[in-house]
Amino acid sequence: MAIGQAIRGTAGDIAVLLAGATDTARPVPGLEWTVGETAAHLALANGLMADLASGEERGYGDGTPQQSLAEANARSLAEFPERAAGPLAAMIVEQADRFVDALGRQDEGRTFVTPLGPMDGATFASYLLTHMLGHGYDLARGLGRPHMIDAGRVELCLPFLRVAMPRVAAASTLTARYALRVRGGSAFGVTFTDGAVEVLPDVPEGADCTIVTEPVAFLLMALGRMGPWQAIARGAVFAWGRKPWLAPRFPALFVAP
Repeated sequence: MAIGQAIRGTAGDIAVLLAGATDTARPVPGLEWTVGETAAHLALANGLMADLASGEERGYGDGTPQQSLAEANARSLAEFPERAAGPLAAMIVEQADRFVDALGRQDEGRTFVTPLGPMDGATFASYLLTHMLGHGYDLARGLGRPHMIDAGRVELCLPFLRVAMPRVAAASTLTARYALRVRGGSAFGVTFTDGAVEVLPDVPEGADCTIVTEPVAFLLMALGRMGPWQAIARGAVFAWGRKPWLAPRFPALFVAP
C-alpha cells in the first residue's frame, strides 16, 4: 500500500541522514533535544507504534495531548541511553518495517488505541508517517541536510491531521468556517462554533476564509515547525473570502502535541 511504502521510505531517508552524523550531541533548532535525543525518540516511538499495531496494549501518557505526551517522552528518553547514530538508524528502520507488517496482518475494521486517541488502521499509519516526517525534518535541520517531506507524503498525512485537529484544538470562542486546500492535493473544511471544532470532508459553502497552502508548508505549520507569517512571506499561502484576515490565525487555533 502507498502508506506502507511511504513509511518504509521515510524511515530509510532518516537512516541515510543519520549515517553521516558523527556528533549526535548537536542541538536541533527549535527543539530542546539534540540530534541523538531526537533520533532516540523516533526509535522509541516507532517501537511503541509497532507494538500497538501488533495488538499489544501500551499506555503512553494519560491520553491527552501536549503536556501528557511531553512528560511521557521525557521519561522514555531518560530510561533509554542510546544516542549513537548507527544503532538508532537501524532501530528506526526495523520498527517502521515491523509496524507496516503488523498492521497488514490486522483486521481492516480494527480500532487502535494510540497516544492521540482511537484510530482505524489507515489513520494510525498516517499518524506514524506524520510523526516520522516531523522529526525527520528536525534531524535534517540539526544536521544541515535536506529534509524528506514532499507533496505525496504530505497527502498521506492528511487522514491523521483531519482526525487530530479537534483533539489538539486550543481554547477559543471563535465562530468561523474555513475552506482548506493543499495545492495540488486535497481540500476540506474546518468549522468553529464558539470554539468547538468540526472537520468536514469537503469545503463548506459560504466559507469565511479560504486558505490555499503549498504542501510542505502546510505540514510544517500543522506540526508547529513554521509560522503563518513565515509561510506567507515565502509565498506558500494565499487566502481570500469574506474574512481573509482569519488565515494567519488558523495555525494558532491548534497546539501541536
